[in-house]
Amino acid sequence: MNKEIRRHQVVIVGGGAAGLELATYLGKKLGRKGLADITLLDATHTHIWKPLLHEVAAGTLDETEQVEYLAQAYRSGFLFRLGKMDGLDRENKQISVAPTLSEKTGEELIPRRDFQYDTLVMAVGSVSNTFNIKGVDKNCRFLDSVAEAFDFQQQLVETYIKSHVSRKTKLSIGIVGAGATGVELAAQLHEVTNTLAMYGLDAVKDVQITIIEAAPRLLPALPDRLAMATQRQLINLGIDLRLDCRVVEVTKEAIKTHDGELIPAELKVWAAGIKAPDWFKDLGGLEINNINQLVVQQNLKTSDENIFAIGDCAACPWPGHDANVPPRAQAAHQQATTLAKSIVNRVKGKEELVNYVYRDYGSLVSLGKYSTVGNLMGNLMGSVSVGGFIARVVYLALYKMHQIAIHGYYRTAMLTLSNLFRDSVYKRIKLH
Repeated sequence: MNKEIRRHQVVIVGGGAAGLELATYLGKKLGRKGLADITLLDATHTHIWKPLLHEVAAGTLDETEQVEYLAQAYRSGFLFRLGKMDGLDRENKQISVAPTLSEKTGEELIPRRDFQYDTLVMAVGSVSNTFNIKGVDKNCRFLDSVAEAFDFQQQLVETYIKSHVSRKTKLSIGIVGAGATGVELAAQLHEVTNTLAMYGLDAVKDVQITIIEAAPRLLPALPDRLAMATQRQLINLGIDLRLDCRVVEVTKEAIKTHDGELIPAELKVWAAGIKAPDWFKDLGGLEINNINQLVVQQNLKTSDENIFAIGDCAACPWPGHDANVPPRAQAAHQQATTLAKSIVNRVKGKEELVNYVYRDYGSLVSLGKYSTVGNLMGNLMGSVSVGGFIARVVYLALYKMHQIAIHGYYRTAMLTLSNLFRDSVYKRIKLH
């Protein structure tokens, strides 16, 4: 009697841009053909491309953009398991997953489990880095996950309604961090303010949005000229910019700066830096850097030959630069594509691992309906500054690349057409 051959076990922890694209590719390439079991583990049920979370928080993104992990797994040939990893046993090649509890009752829905792996991929993304500043954890909102973005959006609408009814003081919103997330969120919130005023919540005209940044200018990833152009646009929108201003404490009522100034803020958002999760500090003795990222080689392998890391949680060398690959969506997409080739080789018995080479296609920042600016990098043209319609098209194209990696060309085209029709019928923002 022939024994059943044990299939290669690939476990991917984290369903962000990198993890979901990798699981989708491997599911179609290996899972459907019975060459390997591909398992994706995530603590949530749905996925939204992280660069769009500021639109979720503002209520301007259609909820249909969410990808259901279970449905995606069914279509693509991989397995989805709900849960949060909380331990690693490298000797026995298994991870432990904490019990899953009901959000409403606290009842245990899924007991603690262990998953065996032959190849483990860490793709958990990043979380906000508070730099241990007093009061940030307690008094600030973060946009690290879909759930946090939806929670912020609900609080935003409730605060607007409260401001409309009371008509006492100007509603103040403070955003700490003038990188892409902070700047894009500020522009989206300004758009929401105008839209709500159009819907009748006229008191929200008295809204003050303030961006606080420790550096002397905003958008460090963009050239000075584009950063200054963005700065002028934000000022024209009435957004208050506090540059070269370091936050030392956040209270319930205000944000305190290094010079003792208190900036009133009823809503406070922290977007001032990222790090890998703190539980990486005790992850089976794997090497990490000062912001908890797993240190990987050029082939995306950690110090363990069976464990890889991609996306924001990985510290990957950038040859020719005195820095690691920047934590961007384009890097996550490229790393998923590269690692997929290496894992296919492993499953087929080949020892060859593909080295990852970061290709910088530039940086783009969307100011919603007001503007889009950025610089594009190309082998033939070098660095080219773009703005307006062209920049907006390129910005949307980056998202479409992610959708194509997940859904394929046909489904992405249908989703795009569907959204065009929905935009002509449904309200501009989420109001509940």
